[in-house]
Amino acid sequence: MHLVKAASGAVLALVLSACSVADNAGGVTTEMLVNAASDNADWLTYGRDYAEQRYSPLDQINLENVGELGLAWHADMDTARGQEATPLVIDGKIYVTTAWSKVKAYNAATGEPLWDYDPQVPGETAVKACCDVVNRGLAAYGDKLYLGTLDGRLVALDRETGKEVWSKVTVDQSKPYTITGAPRVVAGKVIIGNGGAEYGVRGYVTAYDAESGDQAWRFYVVPGGPEEEGTEPEYLAKARETWNGEWWKLGGGGTVWDSMAYDPELDLLYIGTGNGSPWNQAYRSPGGGDNLYLSSIVAVRPETGEYVWHYQTTPGETWDFTATQHIMLADLEIDGRTRKVLMQAPKNGFFYVIDRETGELISADNYVPQNWTTGIDMTTGRPIEVAEARYDKTGKPFVSTPGAGGAHSWHPMAFSPSDGLVYIPVIEAAFPYFPEANWKPDAKRGFNVGIDQAAGGMPAVEAVREGAAASTKGALIAWDPVTQTERWRVQYPGPWNGGLLATGGGLLFQGTAAGQFKAYSASDGSEKWSFAAQTGVIAPPITYSIDGEQYVAVMAGWGGIWALAPGGILNETSGPVPNISRLLVFKLGGTDKLPDAPPLVRRPLDPPAFTGDPAKLTQATYDYGRYCGACHGDAVIGSTVLPDLRRSAVLNSAESWQMIVHDGALEQNGMVSFADSLSKERIEGIRQYVIFRANQDKQMGGIGAQE
Repeated sequence: MHLVKAASGAVLALVLSACSVADNAGGVTTEMLVNAASDNADWLTYGRDYAEQRYSPLDQINLENVGELGLAWHADMDTARGQEATPLVIDGKIYVTTAWSKVKAYNAATGEPLWDYDPQVPGETAVKACCDVVNRGLAAYGDKLYLGTLDGRLVALDRETGKEVWSKVTVDQSKPYTITGAPRVVAGKVIIGNGGAEYGVRGYVTAYDAESGDQAWRFYVVPGGPEEEGTEPEYLAKARETWNGEWWKLGGGGTVWDSMAYDPELDLLYIGTGNGSPWNQAYRSPGGGDNLYLSSIVAVRPETGEYVWHYQTTPGETWDFTATQHIMLADLEIDGRTRKVLMQAPKNGFFYVIDRETGELISADNYVPQNWTTGIDMTTGRPIEVAEARYDKTGKPFVSTPGAGGAHSWHPMAFSPSDGLVYIPVIEAAFPYFPEANWKPDAKRGFNVGIDQAAGGMPAVEAVREGAAASTKGALIAWDPVTQTERWRVQYPGPWNGGLLATGGGLLFQGTAAGQFKAYSASDGSEKWSFAAQTGVIAPPITYSIDGEQYVAVMAGWGGIWALAPGGILNETSGPVPNISRLLVFKLGGTDKLPDAPPLVRRPLDPPAFTGDPAKLTQATYDYGRYCGACHGDAVIGSTVLPDLRRSAVLNSAESWQMIVHDGALEQNGMVSFADSLSKERIEGIRQYVIFRANQDKQMGGIGAQE
């Protein structure tokens, strides 16, 4: 299950020496990053420290006085899409990224704007983004900030002025790569991954010199084409033995689009890798195989990118069960001795505790109900799969719990050392996998996942819709990683609730899909405070201190994949919320007020009559599912973030519809031309399908119409 190489003490000494040389006097240093857990004032890196625990010892705001917490200041953002970023706080200034990869700096105590930076990401890049045009944050080192942009650049900014210092294109921009994750800085190198496995790419991480921007190394997650055989590193040669067919033609996947962590003592960088491209292994790797290093946690040397060990959570991945979810490090007492562990709750529904020095699996148990396995074989470390779950082999549909959305997505967890608990923002939702016979990839547009994305669409049947909504939920759970048991739970009516922050004040902060920002007791989950944020809060909070005063900050703004693809039946189980994007900052006795929230107004559901050929609806339904549904909602049940096509005035005009979908009239907004994939006849077929669906929902008296 895992291979191990040991680093000599001499190599480790050289790495630490190199770190010291690379440090910039007067700015953020390697020493500061290594010791970030003891810095109570700032928030220097994505997870606060290299262990990514998202725990702050600050306790001025605590269980006794959190009821006095008030808004200190707020800042409106200029992007109305999902806000997922973790702010950084350095020397009294707060730095945030927004949707479309923009950066803003403020005085962290007063909210005074200091500067902003717009990388001018082309609007058409949105078509490459599976999961909204989001960005999760920055890295800091020396006098610079580092940003990954949606169109695949790594940009260094002067931290004081926001001026661009250097910019490097990290991907082949002719392919559907994107960057939404936050970079990390280790050993004077900026490390960045990428996304795009839903469309067809090969995943990797790249390290760049923090000062010059020169590339230091690149680590590919999956093997390349036949031309690389015999010249590739040993770890890729071993991986090649676990693949079949011509996977390289669609990249193979394995993108590192989110989580990383670093252990300075072991000098190991841990990366989480993503799903296969396409999902359906029957098309990606006919005949099976583990398909290394998909859905894995991989340990590498940050100085060189050398492979050290891996643990694969989902061998032969075929369900979009990524292992890109939050990786967290801690030292735990297990069976009478202290273990250096790595913890992860990936999409597949199991919580893993792994020896972070060797990659040995210590324990694993499901943290949500699941039906794709009967458990984990602790001898091999592999899931014991249920035969029916392998839709890629049976050729039959399978409804999986968890589904492609995962039991836990990108939303960060938190760890409380005092309580010994990991807090997980959980998703409870099933997903139907319908294998598609004779599937063919489309290198130009649309998802390339190897399943029929329309076959599992929400039917126009009230009872089915109500049942699906009732079974789709979210939760905040406190998990004991030593005993692998749930300690307590806060149940939510819907998924896609925010990331987490634990503090020394005994508090746990989290935003919700329903538009609340809440504080709970970390020990028992009792609610202690709530603030009406006027929009869904999905980003993780942070806390910091200036002149002895503690602040809590969070980005607010509904969006991300769950706010788009599942459609309003499922993504509004917590209630419909608009996107009102802001940075919210709180302190004890804060007196700032948000302006009154504008009413959520939707266009009437008043479609024209269906005039299409009923015999062509099957093809049109398929086309919509493959090319449109990820943004405009399953079964054309739109969201509050992007246009609900059932309500669009453009439905009334075949000519206007063609101008947008065929000609790309709204390309600058992300609605690019689909002429390379769809004929005008099929584009008109999609319009007629949308009209058909809109009339169905209107006749159902508003089910799915959200009137």
